[in-house]
Formats: sequence, structure tokens, C-alpha cells
Amino acid sequence: MNAKEGRRWRNFLRNGKLQIIPLGGLGEIGKNCLAVRCGNDIVVIDCGLMFPEEELLGIDVVIPDVSYLVENRQMVRGIILTHGHEDHIGALPYVLPQLNVPVYGTRLTLGLLEGKLEEQLPGFKADLRVVRPRDVVECGCFKVEFIRVSHSIPDAVAVALHTPLGVVLHTGDFKVDHTPVDGELIDFHRLAQLGEKGVLVLLSDSTNAEHPGYTMSERVVGETFEEVFRRSRGRVIIATFATNIHRVQQAILVAQRYGRKVAVAGRSMVNVVSIAHKLGYLNLPQGVMVELEEANRLPRHQVAILTTGSQGEPMSALTRMATGEFKQLEIIPGDTIIISAVPIPGNEKLVARVVDQLFKRGAMVLYEAVSAVHVSGHPCQEELKLMINLTRPRYFIPVHGEYRMLIRHAELARELGLRPENIFVAENGQIIEITPKGGRFAGRVAAGRVLVDGLGVGDVGNIVLRDRKQLAQDGILIVVVALSQETGQVVAGPDVISRGFVYVREAEALMEEVKAQVRAILDRCIERKSLEWATIKSEVRETLSRFLYERTRRRPMILPIIMGV
Repeated sequence: MNAKEGRRWRNFLRNGKLQIIPLGGLGEIGKNCLAVRCGNDIVVIDCGLMFPEEELLGIDVVIPDVSYLVENRQMVRGIILTHGHEDHIGALPYVLPQLNVPVYGTRLTLGLLEGKLEEQLPGFKADLRVVRPRDVVECGCFKVEFIRVSHSIPDAVAVALHTPLGVVLHTGDFKVDHTPVDGELIDFHRLAQLGEKGVLVLLSDSTNAEHPGYTMSERVVGETFEEVFRRSRGRVIIATFATNIHRVQQAILVAQRYGRKVAVAGRSMVNVVSIAHKLGYLNLPQGVMVELEEANRLPRHQVAILTTGSQGEPMSALTRMATGEFKQLEIIPGDTIIISAVPIPGNEKLVARVVDQLFKRGAMVLYEAVSAVHVSGHPCQEELKLMINLTRPRYFIPVHGEYRMLIRHAELARELGLRPENIFVAENGQIIEITPKGGRFAGRVAAGRVLVDGLGVGDVGNIVLRDRKQLAQDGILIVVVALSQETGQVVAGPDVISRGFVYVREAEALMEEVKAQVRAILDRCIERKSLEWATIKSEVRETLSRFLYERTRRRPMILPIIMGV
């Protein structure tokens, strides 16, 4: 460090402040995104998506509102990725065109991101920079260090931001797995070293903060696979997250041991298996992998299928198999289906429906509630305590979880002796400001959810969603009438079209009454010489709304259309 830099750092230590700004991932599962600001430098940790809840009708995905970053794009020095799950990288194809800054991540993480960018933004040139655990890169006043952790995907890292005020440690998603499938242990030594020197702020994964004890090793799932393959006399079909490469690897190796060929179904599973194999993270033994067409010609006891759909997504391969709409593969009695995942909150009904449909087709279905076919990739309470005790932070911020999970994680930190005033349970958009004098909440920035529907990003808001909800609940009634532009007299109509409200052919009397109501309204308007179309439409809506509610106790959307002739 030269003299000029030394003076700058000493001045920062006297007067500077560090701002930690969650833009997503707090009070929710998914769309993880966090900004850290030091002077005029900002780094972003992760930028993920979440899948829509049931009330978000027609929405494909939800991404964080990054308007704060776009407004301050000249300060953003880079985006740091902890691992390659969708809830950590999935928003980048939508964000990078607005904020094309360097993106740092491990080889598999960037390989998965590159595949997403090629699919969604063909021709887009992103600045992707590969790092390895223990690497340190400079981003403005930050020195960014990457620390290996265990998770349900290889190449996951925690991130230590070395700043003039101290170290900000973000665990990313992690678990303590002493027997990981790939043999890569969490870097306890480096975490302890940082704790010995002093961690200023710890931000830690809260997903399993309500669960006591420890998370089981991923190898437990491999043992369950062994038992299922040993018992099964028909095909074995395993549905899991495509990015759970450790689980995919175990399934392939167990299938090989039991003399089965493995086929892959589902676009995301095909893409991830291809990328992971090409980068060396997935071992595909010679002669084990076959195409689905070939698997269909083999004896059923010689076949295993890897597929997507563990969350009951309507268009996923497993869901289409359950409904008989997957042309390449039909579920028949004797098949064993393993749903190797736990439903994300909000997906429980979708998964239950798929399980029921699979049972109806005669398959044996194993899922998390009845068999050890899934273990979490997140830490339970004892592992969370270990992380806090290893790093011994001055300030603590629970992240990645619904609000009750953040509260429980904060309680654990208090039980371990952290001072209550140094624990911040925040909401998305809140600024947590750390200075040499202490920490505090210091206002808010814009944060929330941006809804993606097809090619539209952010163009579906609350009003559109309200209309979709009304259409889904009560349908629509369209009234069409043609008026003379000269006299205002009715030239044609009124015609009534109903969709999702009543079946017109079975409600002809009601439709005739609706037409009579419209004629009466038009007659009154002509008598009053009130021929403003906006006035006529408003009166039609109000009168028909009251009339239809009295007759049906429903409130369809009423859409009057007036044409001038």
C-alpha cells in the first residue's frame, strides 16, 4: 500500500461507513441479491430469481428490483456469485443488459450462467471471470476472497469482503457435510482464521434455522438409492433439481452398479448434465448413458431415468408423465418414481397432485415424507451455531429465509452471546450502516419484486394481476353495441359475449335480460342527450355489475365496447 492509499484508508477508518443493502432473499425463499457499499464502490453478491406463488397468475419468474444498482451503475465494481442455483444466478439474464459489469464465480457456476445467457440472450457478451477457492480479487476498495463451502451443488463458496472497516463474511448457501460426494470439505481452517483476526459482519444462511440438530450428509440419499435399485424390478425414475449434481452423480453410479442404463428427460436436466460433464464435475461412465428412445426398447429392469419436475411444475417432464402428455415415456405399473426433493413453500399442492396422478397410473412413488430420498443443502441449528462460533462476528445479519427463519436465526445468535443491538433482522431495501461508532438502520432504497411474463419484464403490475384474478374467479362479460355517430341511435346490438362467467347457450334468459338492461341504459342516455361514450360505458358497467351480482352473486369483469357507424 503506497502513502496515498494509506492516507485514504486512515481517513475512511475515521469518517467512513459501510452500507449493507439486501435487495432480495430476506423474508422470502429465493431471488437472493445483496449490495455492499464502501465509499463510492459497490459489489453485489448473487442475483437470483424465485418462482411465482399461486396468486401471481401467468407470471413465469420473479426477479429482484435492481433499480438502486442501475441508478448507481458507475459505482458497481462487480457481481460476486456464491454458487450456480437459480435463486442465486437466475436473474442475471434480465439484469446484465442493464448492468454489464464483471461477474466473478467458480468454473461450474459460470458454466451454468453461460448456458443461461446463450439461451436467453444469444450474442450477448458478458464479462465472466473464473475464480477458485482461496482466490482474492480487487473490486474498488474491496478485496474479495472466496472460501469453499459444502452445498447441494459443487463449487459453492462463501465470500469474505475485506474492507477498510473489517471483514464482511457472507456464507452463501452452505451445510456442514463431513462426507461430501465430491470429497471437497468446507474450509473450516480459513473460516477459523478469519474469526481469529476478527469478522466485522457475518451474513449467514437461515433457510433451516427452525430445524434443530444437523443436516444429514448427501451420502444418505445415495444409500437410499442403493436400496431402491436393489428392490425394484421395473424402471426407476428419479426426479430432482437439475443442478443437484451430487445427487445426479450418485444416481448414475448406483444405476451402473445394478446394470442399468441411464437416460435423461427434461430440457434443464439435459443442459445441466451436459455442462457439468463437459467441465469435469460429472463422471459419466462409458456405455451407461443412452437416449430415451433406446431406453424404451430395453427391458424395464435395465433402465433408470433422470428427470426434472420435483416441484410439480406444470410443464416439467415428470408432471407431463403423470398426466400422460409426455410422448417419449409412459408411466406404467411396476415403475418406481423417486421424487428426490422437498417442496418449496407454495409448491406443496402441485407436488401432491403429481404424486396422486403417478399412483393412479400404478407406479410406486417415494417422496420426502415417506422415505429418506432427500436431504437439505442448508444448515440446521447446530451448524449455524458452529459458523457463528468459528467466525465470532461483531455484527450479525441473518439472510436467505422467510421472516420467521430470520428471527429464529437471530435468537440463536443471542443465545451464543452476541449483543442484541448488534443483530439486525432486516427487510429487503433496508440499509444497514456500519461505522467505527456502531451499526444502525439508515433508511431504505427501492427494493421489491419485478414480475417476468413471457418477454415482458416488469410490465405486469398489481392492476394487471388484479384483473387476472378477477377473470380467473368470475370471468368476463363483453357488451358490443354500434351507435350512429350522427344521431346516437342504436344501429346494431347490443350483443353479449361471455367467457368464464356463464355458458351462453344454457343462460339465454339471463343474456336477454342483460341486453334489455343495456337497451334501457342507451334509451336513458339518448333522452338525456348524454352521448359521451365514456359516460355510457361507465353506466353500463355499474348497472350490469349490480344486476348480475343480484342474479348470480358473481362479479364478472364487464367490458363495454361501443363502435361508431
